[in-house]
Amino acid sequence: MLKNFWYACEFSLVVTNKPKQIVMLNQRFVLYRNSQGQVVALKDQCPHRGAALSLGWVEDDSIRCPYHGWKFHADGKCIDIPANAPEVPIPKKARVDTYPVQEKYGFVWLFYGDLPEAERPPIPPLPEFEDPTWHRCFLDFQVNTHYTRVLENSIDISHLPIVHANSFGAGFRQNQRVEDYEIQEEPWGISATCTYKNYTKPKGFFRHFFRKERTDVETKFTFYLPNITKVASGSGNIKIINYAIHFPVDNNTTISKRILFRSFLPYSWMDSKFLKYYTTIYAEDSMVSESQYPKVVPASLSDEIHVASDALQIAYRKLRQKYLTMGWGLEPDQSQSDNLNVNPALPSSASLVN
Repeated sequence: MLKNFWYACEFSLVVTNKPKQIVMLNQRFVLYRNSQGQVVALKDQCPHRGAALSLGWVEDDSIRCPYHGWKFHADGKCIDIPANAPEVPIPKKARVDTYPVQEKYGFVWLFYGDLPEAERPPIPPLPEFEDPTWHRCFLDFQVNTHYTRVLENSIDISHLPIVHANSFGAGFRQNQRVEDYEIQEEPWGISATCTYKNYTKPKGFFRHFFRKERTDVETKFTFYLPNITKVASGSGNIKIINYAIHFPVDNNTTISKRILFRSFLPYSWMDSKFLKYYTTIYAEDSMVSESQYPKVVPASLSDEIHVASDALQIAYRKLRQKYLTMGWGLEPDQSQSDNLNVNPALPSSASLVN
């Protein structure tokens, strides 16, 4: 896990004036909205006896602890202790940590780290969110493994015809080969574009939208630090974008929060059918991801075997390791690497065969 980045920690619509606990990065946070509708983010732990502030309530834009009623302002400072007489000063240490927040793309983003505002990496761009030609819906689901495995699964280029053989991956059965591709540098990330040739009719719900004859499907896989993937696929008039936040709850739990864009059938009443199909697809991925060992991707490239089609995953591991080496890591077991201590190269997939 990495610090000094913005983390999309919850869908905006879910955050209200009722305190909501968020478990992320092996820690607890509490979110609530003040009377102006602005989101406040605090550490979910009262400094008095450690109670979860998320079990308390919002009062005058501040939050009350459910245990002894201590009242904390949005800036984290305690402003009232009911058990004390009014003239008794409040201890200076009676405060909780606060975190910068902003709302964008339907998410509440929390910055976790120690960088000054001017030096913080930006939230990655998502121009499709405001584009009326794209219809969007939202979905989240839990995977019981480390977020690095879930993230790598989302940018894994060669697993589609195998893991998804009973859904959309059936369309790849005529040609499972992955052609060599180039890794491209993105602002705070990387990407690769692949063309899948001879795509045929998939199984399940998507079979209604693809012709029986063979076609090509072009897909761009993008990763943005620290935990975002974007997969954009297109064939003819069928265009789909899967934008995912792989939310690290703890070392063994990930919640993928996704925005699913489509260029066709832009009707809300169709969303349930698409979401049901995507849920089936993600269950196929989750079964494999949860089986992987170790749960976290290895720090050393030599710990696992790689082939040309793994180029994007290798580039991701190098980029992640770069920031771990810089001291931006939250995992002591991932702070060093024996072969990833330089800036990531951006080679073609052919040059990465072990």
